[in-house]
Amino acid sequence: MEQLIRTAEAQLARLHVPMAVRLPGGRVLGAASAAVVLELRRWSSLGLLAAGRIGAIAEGFVEDQIGIQGTMRDVMAAAAGLLRGHPVSSETGWWRNTLRRARSATAHSLQRDAAQIQFHYDVSDAFYALWLDPRRVYSCAYFARPDMTLAQAQDAKLDLICRKLRLQPGERFLDIGSGWGGLLLWAAERYGVDATGITLSRNQQAHVEQRIAERGLQGRVRVELRDYRDLPADLQFDKIASVGMFEHVGRANLGAYFQTIARLLAPGGLVLNHGITSSAVDGSELGSGMGEFIEKYIFPGGELLHVSHLLRETALAGLEMVDTENLRPHYAQTLWAWSDALEAQLDAARATLVHPQDPARAERILRAYRLYLAGSAMSFERGWIALHQMLSTRPSGAQSAYPFNRSYMYV
Repeated sequence: MEQLIRTAEAQLARLHVPMAVRLPGGRVLGAASAAVVLELRRWSSLGLLAAGRIGAIAEGFVEDQIGIQGTMRDVMAAAAGLLRGHPVSSETGWWRNTLRRARSATAHSLQRDAAQIQFHYDVSDAFYALWLDPRRVYSCAYFARPDMTLAQAQDAKLDLICRKLRLQPGERFLDIGSGWGGLLLWAAERYGVDATGITLSRNQQAHVEQRIAERGLQGRVRVELRDYRDLPADLQFDKIASVGMFEHVGRANLGAYFQTIARLLAPGGLVLNHGITSSAVDGSELGSGMGEFIEKYIFPGGELLHVSHLLRETALAGLEMVDTENLRPHYAQTLWAWSDALEAQLDAARATLVHPQDPARAERILRAYRLYLAGSAMSFERGWIALHQMLSTRPSGAQSAYPFNRSYMYV
């Protein structure tokens, strides 16, 4: 035990952010006036700290075995200092990757994918409404100007996607994983398209149907509770967007996913895939237990892959990539905005999550999301994960209709 304590003390001394650890017996390690304080309620947690098992420490916080005091920005700076090795390259190997691929092959049935999406998105609409922008756009914003508010940056992102797709009035537009309808309604109201959205979240479908009715868009905009694999074979769309979707598809299903998009896309049409990518070329999950934490508490079944793997699957499906853009810093800024908004109203957030049959549920979910939002912001800042927009076309002849010139995107 004394050896573990000495190891922990050595780690604390190396941190750029002053941090203290309160042991179960009351003894305090580290700086007296620390910005971050960990309160260990079990001696076993000391071993996690000494080993730099950030994910397990996060789980201890969610399960009320570890207390954390300090701002989320300071907590994440301290957490990064506790890591042993680079989290993108740690804990990988042939056997681990083989197990991950085998799990991917069985983890994405129609029923399981629906349950996993509902696990995350159907927590509480009121909870998300507290810290998202008014349109509830739950994906990376686009800060075209540094001084933009979150709401302005989300509007800029929606318009950037529509411009990249070159949406025109009357075109048939499909939004795969349409969320709370931000892009669907933006495309219909500002670009005049006939818009169809699909989601696996009942809460999101009900919310979007209400917004469609409020805006009088029935007949031109619709949202369906449907898996992309269940779309009729004879459907075709001029333009397709998929925002925050391919992370949930799974490595084993990516080929079928892009082939489905190619089948749904009319010749000469454009598709934009927008999603989180891994910085590890082999697509390995974040190390130090962070990947396992996300899998357990936030996104069960989620898999992040390197952009090169996604572009390969795009090409194999017969789609031509015409533009790819990395918006990684924009997602860091987006996530910090979400994190700051949540931190500013913890009591209100807790109240939206109360469940009469499970009094501890609200606190567990709130703690998990506090760490998830701030931890993800840190991960994007440090380049451990990224966000790519990949624009592709379905070739229709000797020359694609795409202009092969980016100027039209930024007018």
